[in-house]
Amino acid sequence: MGNHVPALSGVDSEISIAGVPIENQKEMEQRSDITAGPRQELTEVRVKGKNRLLPSLKIRDRTVVFSNGWPRLASVKDEDFIQGEPVDDPAAFVAAIKRCRYGADIFTFAQKFPDTRPKHAFRMEWDNVAAIPLTSYQHWLEEQITGNMRKILRRSSRRGISVGQVDFTDEFVRGVVEIYNESPVRQNRSFWHYGKTFDTIKLETGTYLERSVFLGAFFEGNLVGFIKLVFVDRIARLMQIVSMISHSDKMPTNALIAKAVEISADRGCTHLTYGKYIYGKMGYTSLTEFKVRNGFERFLLPRYYLPLTVAGEMAIKLRMHRGIKELMPGKMMRLMASVRAGYIIRKSGRNGKRRDQECS
Repeated sequence: MGNHVPALSGVDSEISIAGVPIENQKEMEQRSDITAGPRQELTEVRVKGKNRLLPSLKIRDRTVVFSNGWPRLASVKDEDFIQGEPVDDPAAFVAAIKRCRYGADIFTFAQKFPDTRPKHAFRMEWDNVAAIPLTSYQHWLEEQITGNMRKILRRSSRRGISVGQVDFTDEFVRGVVEIYNESPVRQNRSFWHYGKTFDTIKLETGTYLERSVFLGAFFEGNLVGFIKLVFVDRIARLMQIVSMISHSDKMPTNALIAKAVEISADRGCTHLTYGKYIYGKMGYTSLTEFKVRNGFERFLLPRYYLPLTVAGEMAIKLRMHRGIKELMPGKMMRLMASVRAGYIIRKSGRNGKRRDQECS
């Protein structure tokens, strides 16, 4: 299960600081397929589990949102869950963003997975995705996970866990609310969804219903874990996964992933994705270990950064375009995370024993 690093195929990932060849800059300034001008509005987005209103722009049926702070980034909302190419014509997007009043410094977008070979001559950095290449459930079970994981799946079944597809009903949402409200702390962090109301959970969980499948893990007829899968073209994307801590001895999360692999493979999907393999400078964490044990591999994916202003060029030169945390050494990031986890555990009164309960 090695890293998948595609060849650059002659594309230079360190092109000019503006990220655009000089001969194409005039064209990018002028092009836009929106004759009446882009529509500017406010769009609700979730940032670390909290809903926020951010300035946004409609471009070619895509919603581009603008971050706060400096540098101000423009990006496509929910780009991972959009059918087709999220940014099919970067020139049109750049032209529309430059014409709006919000004043973005940088426009950023990722290439569509699983197309990992860079195809744009813009400034590029490698992002990463955790994904299971799919052929069949049996191949995953016999070749892509270890014998120990197969034992865990059998043990989960023997201890009474059953997994199946469920409808998005009020009864299911009430079960999700109960799971979310089990503990204010998960993975040694404050849990974003703890304490939210039924209506809020129903609204937040009910996105992309026409392309979603919900899987429930049950013990003695009670919901103890669930997965939300969203199908994007031929990719199955794991949007939410969480199980009850009190039932972690029965390994419901592993059983849920196994069923997600089975359903995704049966639908002809080429990959099942689960967020990132590595987050920032945190390195190999317990979450990464959990993904590896369940057959996920690391794929590198091009992410492009197009400076739109002098401030945007400066931010990229100073490496501020990915946030202040990216400037900190990895060891310091891990130390700070450890200190934070200790504080949260003491505050919550929990004993801090790590469990394989993954959530999003």
